[in-house]
Amino acid sequence: MSVSSAPIGLTRAAHVGISVSDLDVSITFYRALTGTEPVVTDETMHSVPFGGSQGLPTAKLRYATFNLDNVGIDLIQFQEPVGQRTNGAANRPGSMHLCFKVDDFDAVYRRMKDAGYDFLGDDYTFLAGEVTPDAALGTKVAYFNDPDGTNLEIIQPEGGFAN
Repeated sequence: MSVSSAPIGLTRAAHVGISVSDLDVSITFYRALTGTEPVVTDETMHSVPFGGSQGLPTAKLRYATFNLDNVGIDLIQFQEPVGQRTNGAANRPGSMHLCFKVDDFDAVYRRMKDAGYDFLGDDYTFLAGEVTPDAALGTKVAYFNDPDGTNLEIIQPEGGFAN
């Protein structure tokens, strides 16, 4: 794909869409994770033109939406055509992750561990000599997956590190 380097100017995110295998299981997971109720619980759609807009022959789906303070999370269960799990390991081109900013990393991490969340590895604090810029020093992160293997992260940024 060849794309012009002229800026388009997209500066705000509306939502992130996550394909799931079982909408009800994912609603339960994201309800517990976010502590919020979905604003849309079990909407349905069946549309050949909508499927075409996504490069699919049709799209029959169920979806739910969670609105956080700064972004929406759309959970989408495709019933036609049913897709295969991506197994999106963090180092695979095209994989993505959704990051949740927290104010008290240690407390949230401990609550998640106590609640049975399985982290992919140990929590990590950005250290001098391992990361630039220095503004990221002290930032704490931990990674985990949702029921379908979507990569998720919690982060407590330090200093001038805003992500």
